[in-house]
Amino acid sequence: MLDLYVHLPTQKIIGDRLRPADRKDPHGVEEARARLRTSYDMLEQQMTQGMPQGPWAMGDDFTLADCSALPALFYGNMVEPFGAGRKNLAAYFERLKTRPSVARVLKEAEPYFDMVPQEG
Repeated sequence: MLDLYVHLPTQKIIGDRLRPADRKDPHGVEEARARLRTSYDMLEQQMTQGMPQGPWAMGDDFTLADCSALPALFYGNMVEPFGAGRKNLAAYFERLKTRPSVARVLKEAEPYFDMVPQEG
């Protein structure tokens, strides 16, 4: 779910920022943003209704599913924020970011975040 429906459109948006001005794809970027919003809605719904009970993707235990969720959600939220209506998704993301091992990774990666192409 996260690789195909969050990470892939995120890559489309960031990749477009690397293109020369005359090669930009505004239509493709808007489609990617729409896919992200739809994916966020699907994740929000799963987190509200049917995910395993517990704070993590697979229930009570932090697993590889949570590790793989972080990059997709981190960069996805950077290019298309979750928005106020997706409180469960946002809360899950915050739990991820504050887990000690994840917080350490984010802190160590911080000097490189400015290498992510910004809009403009």
